[in-house]
Amino acid sequence: MKIAAHRGFSGKAPENTLAAFKMAIDFGCEWIETDVQLTADYVPVLIHDKTVNRCTNGQGAVRFHTLDDLHHLDAGSWFSSLYQGEKIPSLRQGLQLIKRSGTKLNIELKTWPDDDIERLCLAVSDMIKSADIPNEQILFSSFDTQALIVMKRYLPFIRRGQLWDEIPANALEILKAIDGFSVHCNYKYLTQEQAQWLKQAGYEIYCYTPNDPEEVKDFEQWGVDMLITDMPDVYQQDIDDIAK
Repeated sequence: MKIAAHRGFSGKAPENTLAAFKMAIDFGCEWIETDVQLTADYVPVLIHDKTVNRCTNGQGAVRFHTLDDLHHLDAGSWFSSLYQGEKIPSLRQGLQLIKRSGTKLNIELKTWPDDDIERLCLAVSDMIKSADIPNEQILFSSFDTQALIVMKRYLPFIRRGQLWDEIPANALEILKAIDGFSVHCNYKYLTQEQAQWLKQAGYEIYCYTPNDPEEVKDFEQWGVDMLITDMPDVYQQDIDDIAK
């Protein structure tokens, strides 16, 4: 199975920072998963939460801060004093890093009620085009099916994956609508039967966020293609096998 570093190597560095990305790259992860949303001045930045409260020394919704505002925040000290002064990176910074390393990037399009999905997808697609990164190095994912449909229009040749907590009964219908490549689901709720019919339908299966290999010991046999984890080091053998 492939191993993806969830928000970078977030078990050992502050999530969605360049430090977490660099640690994942240095460790040999083939994939990094990250989250993107827009600032007040419509710049795509890498942060998971709707607000900056949990992962910085600031307050308020990401969408109400400009890029300059965000770059004045400390996005590392909440995790460890070793990372004091770490910043919320822009998507451009993340793309520059993975382009140099050859690491693949799973970009989750984060949307919230009243967000302008069209504007988000346009800004992200423009930045990816300007970065001149091979299509196969990028994958889009989202819980928001509409965002994936819009992104299909902007960048049709970049693969798309639908995120679910629990896979719904009409999953194949939704995957057809987005012309999907992969299913991204909570490992706790995936059943062997679901894995079987998804594989038979031709989709890859990516599971988040198992940090204990014992809990997913049967997943490779089920046909699961990737584990998205905070702790890539606990899957050292899988990473070594891929590198060979």
